[in-house]
Amino acid sequence: MRQTYAYLAVTLAGGLLAAYAYLRATKGRAAHRRSGPSRKADRRARAAEESSRSLLPLTLDAAAARSWICEAASLIDANAHYLTHLDAVIGDADHGTNMRRGFRAVVMGLSEAPLGTPGAVLAATGQAFITKVGGAAGPLYGAGFRCAADALGDTEHASADEFGVALRKALVGIQDLGAATAGDKTMVDAWSPAVAAYERVIGTGGDLVQATRAAADAAERGLRATAEMQARKGRASYIGPRTIGHEDPGAASTVLILCALSTTLATSASERVAPPPLADGWT
Repeated sequence: MRQTYAYLAVTLAGGLLAAYAYLRATKGRAAHRRSGPSRKADRRARAAEESSRSLLPLTLDAAAARSWICEAASLIDANAHYLTHLDAVIGDADHGTNMRRGFRAVVMGLSEAPLGTPGAVLAATGQAFITKVGGAAGPLYGAGFRCAADALGDTEHASADEFGVALRKALVGIQDLGAATAGDKTMVDAWSPAVAAYERVIGTGGDLVQATRAAADAAERGLRATAEMQARKGRASYIGPRTIGHEDPGAASTVLILCALSTTLATSASERVAPPPLADGWT
């Protein structure tokens, strides 16, 4: 009988120990689960912070400026024959060749020199055009890029307003050097409506993506309008009425450059999309 009691006592003690161990384990898992929402909250806070950063106003920094110029070089290269064809009709058939040479020199220079501001990128672009591109396009684009660079100064992140000032200064630089106005059948007929469209969008609360898209669209409309104009500046003016019915090559290259700008900033904006919300659960 005493053996039976001893066996029961041992069995009961073992059961109690097992129950105690189970309760401790259950409590530990409950605490672990309770800690889950805290970690999830931390993750949500980090996601919210990343989201807020991604939704900050888009700016133009050195990397974006470099990407713009490289994209423009690619578009010019792909359309060099088209630009030369336009120039062959009313000019000296070298615009495509000259623009390709200029942008290739720019891209090579940008790859060799670390430039930390968008102004520095545009200044290097303008200098390359002045030294490497022949015809009227070299000095005119060179002046435009360098004036834009001067307007940006040393800022590392140009806001939409600041970049709008730079575009306006670029147009003024081109007009001052070329003595051209809207309606003369030059690149000004693309630049002028483009800058005006950019400023209108920014003035109504638009951002860089919207404003540069509007600028590119307006530049293209300006290009189309040059077909009905008679050239009053440059070599094309020598053939007078025969320039009517043909688009201006300088306006065409302007469209390509501004389309590259719009594409670059739209791509930059798409890469800043906020991360999706976290799924429910503690893991």
